Amino acid sequence: MNCIVVADQNWAIGCEGGLLFSLPTDMKRFRSLTIDGTVILGRKTLDSFPGGRPLPRRRNIVITHKVDFDREGCEIVPSPQAALEAAAGTEEEKLWVIGGGSVYTALLPKCRRAFVTRVDAAAPEADTFFPNLDKLPGWEVEAVSDPITENGVTYRFVDYVNTKL
Repeated sequence: MNCIVVADQNWAIGCEGGLLFSLPTDMKRFRSLTIDGTVILGRKTLDSFPGGRPLPRRRNIVITHKVDFDREGCEIVPSPQAALEAAAGTEEEKLWVIGGGSVYTALLPKCRRAFVTRVDAAAPEADTFFPNLDKLPGWEVEAVSDPITENGVTYRFVDYVNTKL
């Protein structure tokens, strides 16, 4: 299983349920990596998508504690463990954790790879954070892209591997 995230210098990933940065090249990378795969996400992350609709051409497994929640095109589960059970049998490289903060925290230890878009800026308004992979035991940088600048923001794709799995 993999996770994919955009994080600023302080590992911030969101504010009030929304993304911190608009990065078209990152969005293209996200789409190309996750297309035809399975994504695991929280309900608030789903609600942040246009129209609250699931991602097309992906199996969407949504974690929520709301027992009566239903959304067309989504498989609804009550916990991260239930999401893993629902995704059993999915090829490891086609299984993606895509947020939000609590879902990342719960499932990161089970991820083999983390595809992180690291923004060379800080978002002071952020209220949601990703674990600092540079300080977590077992996580090592595997690859770093050249810098990309879009919409006044410079960032790099930093791929991590979990050596503890």
